[in-house]
Amino acid sequence: MTTAKLLLHCPDKPGILAEVTDFITVNKGNIIYLDQYVDHVENIFFMRIEWELQEFLVPQEKIEDYFETLYAQKYGMSFRLYFSDVKPRMAIFVSKMSHCLFDMLARYTAGEWNVEIPLIISNHPDLQHVAERFGIPFYLFPITKETKEEQEQKEMELLKKYKVDFIVLARYMQVISENMINAYPNKIINIHHSFLPAFVGAKPYHAAFERGVKIIGATSHYVTTELDAGPIIEQDVVRITHKDAVEDLVNKGKDLEKIVLSRAVQKHIERKVLAYKNKTVIFS
Repeated sequence: MTTAKLLLHCPDKPGILAEVTDFITVNKGNIIYLDQYVDHVENIFFMRIEWELQEFLVPQEKIEDYFETLYAQKYGMSFRLYFSDVKPRMAIFVSKMSHCLFDMLARYTAGEWNVEIPLIISNHPDLQHVAERFGIPFYLFPITKETKEEQEQKEMELLKKYKVDFIVLARYMQVISENMINAYPNKIINIHHSFLPAFVGAKPYHAAFERGVKIIGATSHYVTTELDAGPIIEQDVVRITHKDAVEDLVNKGKDLEKIVLSRAVQKHIERKVLAYKNKTVIFS
């Protein structure tokens, strides 16, 4: 059964929850999910609501216009409306590391995610065989300092051609340009090999080993123009002991990275993430 999912935020005022639910019930919509939260520091109201459209009186293509006219303008709302019969289209960017890519493609082919993956983009040829194994088109864009701008422009043209809604960086080892970030605001998901901020550089697990850490972490976040400082979607940790060698840290870190990234992607696909300023509200 097709459902509508509405995410919104606005200045907190009495009556918003009642008006939104009344709009749905008066038009014979059956509410199947409702979650709301008030940030009392910012005085901002956040809400996610989902309802069935089978008996809904407002035509699906008219719901957004109705809501904008009747409520969004009245309460100063920013809102997004999604429908369950429209699958989001996700592009995956990779470099040479395969653990996150394999995990996502396994979930995708198992039917766990209501998403389409029309293409995989890489700056190295190493993982083309993985894309071919899963029957997904693979596009190679080798990048140097001199060719970065030109190659990224070609990538963006390809994303537009495939009507991509959001991007997942599955250990893609290139900094995304401001131009692409602005084209996909809060629609580029990255995975970082630690709690942020933490060990920086090319060998974070070696640095963690030398420091004698007791936990290592992974953080998935939206990409912004400030490197590794975007709104955080998901985080987790795993314990480390003195018996763990660098190789153990790397393997535990890889397991954690793929799990945290997939959790973040799933929340995004399910439309349970609402970004506001540099934070996120994650609905249950």
